[in-house]
Amino acid sequence: MPRTQPSAPATPGRVRRLLDEVRPAVAAAKQRRPEGDSRLPEGGSRTGPWRRGPVLTVCALLLGLLLPLHGTLTDRAGLGSLVETFLPWFGLFVPVLLAGALLRRSATALVALLLPVTMWLHLFGGLLGDRSQEGGDLTVVSHNVAAENRDPVGTARELAASGADLLALEELTDRARGTYEKALAKAYPHHVVRGTVGLWSRLPLSDTRPVDVLRGMAGPLAETLRPEDMPVEPPRALRTTVATGKGPLAVYVAHLGSVRVTAGSGFWTDSRDAGATKLAAAVAAEHDKRVLVLGDFNGTTDDRAFDGLTSRLRSAQDVAGAGFGFSWPARFPVARIDQILVRGVEPKSAWLLPATGSDHLPVAARIGW
Repeated sequence: MPRTQPSAPATPGRVRRLLDEVRPAVAAAKQRRPEGDSRLPEGGSRTGPWRRGPVLTVCALLLGLLLPLHGTLTDRAGLGSLVETFLPWFGLFVPVLLAGALLRRSATALVALLLPVTMWLHLFGGLLGDRSQEGGDLTVVSHNVAAENRDPVGTARELAASGADLLALEELTDRARGTYEKALAKAYPHHVVRGTVGLWSRLPLSDTRPVDVLRGMAGPLAETLRPEDMPVEPPRALRTTVATGKGPLAVYVAHLGSVRVTAGSGFWTDSRDAGATKLAAAVAAEHDKRVLVLGDFNGTTDDRAFDGLTSRLRSAQDVAGAGFGFSWPARFPVARIDQILVRGVEPKSAWLLPATGSDHLPVAARIGW
């Protein structure tokens, strides 16, 4: 059996020559490899489209769960209320996540985005179109005229020009009250004012009384005061009866407590929430079948604080409006905190009026029997 010739020793020079011969072949192979080849590149591994973007996928799923389950969020430091105030705007995260998924070429993230898209459309898709109808018996308007309004005469003139049968005003000051009464006297022969809220009407009013929606004094300051020394706040809500051609209509006008963002307590809503609870109790005890609630709630109807009201009343904007009807702030509205809620009557249309000297937009609706 012939013996094989022994191989030459692997000297450094010979190794270099072998590498020089191999390099052109490797480079040519890289150039010939088609685009999108799934073979592993030098120095690492390449994941497939179903394994890319895990963070984007998780964010999409969390967003999709937040939208229908926002009521389960803790309201510690007002977190739940804050999220619910701006809940429709969470839909803006969808195109952001979509852009990230396309950039990462993540099929998993794209599929996960179907959940928040479906949930958002389920909650708010019905508000995108125009739901208004023809007809109606009364036109009602509600407006927070703002205590710092520098043009109450112009505001009154614009509101009277709306043709409203009922005109609810909130945040009236003692100084501006006479101005509104004088400017609106011709168009509205009937009106009532209690504290900082009032109702002007073309129809007779009766059985007017204040409604307690005040939280009252609380905290360290209240503990140092005797009951007789507690400051007396003016009423911020009223109830009256409007005599219509089709029977009585119970009307509530309310301006609920303000909300605050503070370093210590976060999104502070205690005053507003207490007022919402008291207003809901008053409406629940109302004997008239037809009820209209107008006012500045300092919150949206998505907020859990108003469950006691929204379970008994319908939003005219949701039923018969066009779009979301955001009313605050007037320069760039991001939330509808001015409400028209009804029971026993049918909203036919709802809309926003042009801006006045207030930081709120007036809200209007046409209702019928």
